[in-house]
Amino acid sequence: MTRVRIGWVAGSLIFAAAGDSFAQEYPVKPVRFVVGFSPGGGTDTLARLIGKHLQERWGQPVVIENRPGADGSIATELTARAAPDGYTILKISNAHTITPFQRKLAYDPVNDFAPVTQTASTPNFLLIHPSLPVTNVKELVALAKKRPGELTFGSSGTGTSPYLAMELLKQMADINMVHVPYKGSAVAVADLVGGHIQLMFGAIATVLPHVQSKRLRPIAVSSASRIAVAPEVPTVAESGYPGFEARTWYGVLTPARTSADIVQKLQAEIALGLRQPEVASYLKRVGFDAVGNSPDQFLSVIRADMEKWGRVIRAAKPTN
Repeated sequence: MTRVRIGWVAGSLIFAAAGDSFAQEYPVKPVRFVVGFSPGGGTDTLARLIGKHLQERWGQPVVIENRPGADGSIATELTARAAPDGYTILKISNAHTITPFQRKLAYDPVNDFAPVTQTASTPNFLLIHPSLPVTNVKELVALAKKRPGELTFGSSGTGTSPYLAMELLKQMADINMVHVPYKGSAVAVADLVGGHIQLMFGAIATVLPHVQSKRLRPIAVSSASRIAVAPEVPTVAESGYPGFEARTWYGVLTPARTSADIVQKLQAEIALGLRQPEVASYLKRVGFDAVGNSPDQFLSVIRADMEKWGRVIRAAKPTN
């Protein structure tokens, strides 16, 4: 028995050492960074910032692969089926925790992935096209009640936080508006700027240039308190709907069964990138709050968000 135990311990140490060595060497070839939305949106922007940092640190290409469609679930399914070797990683938004309540998926949003880290979060502006004759949430609600089913709002997809934020407002204000879904926030914002839709919730990083140029008008922000980049813009909560809060967050996943050593290395490298002065300065400037938490902490965020939005979706019963 002593020999068996000694042999088992020795074998375990060799296996652990081999795992450590593999993690230290990783990556030895290009890494595919899959994004479920079109270029230009918050998910894509963060992926490119992180990918640039990883590429500089590793000396290996980090290739951003945009696979928009189905509220990010096309890219997510692709990643779930990829080899769990660290060479396919996925950039998600909290659409990941909302989409399971909207449609049947070919993957499990929790069990088919290994969480790496939550990278950032941001509130959303409630934006209108300047042609819409309102200046605040109260006037918007009054107009929507006067013209039920006529106002059109866009989003980056049915299973996304900006969409659900609008559904929550519709429910709380008892109004009816028409949803126009897009394959990414950048496309939706472009149509809002062009006047093809009339309003939307949009992540601050994506829409801030249009706000600063006066092409879009923010009438509220979806956070619990006002934000530093636009302190003059009131929250939805203080505009007559106390308790309203809807933030968009972003994170990184790998396929389930990816080595814990590789997951930890990815988390450490990404967290380091988020702390770099030029990255941190950019994120703050455009309204992102950097996170960089542990895999276990990120898993807790995913589970809590699914519980929260599951309740909201069941109450809202969205039909468009």
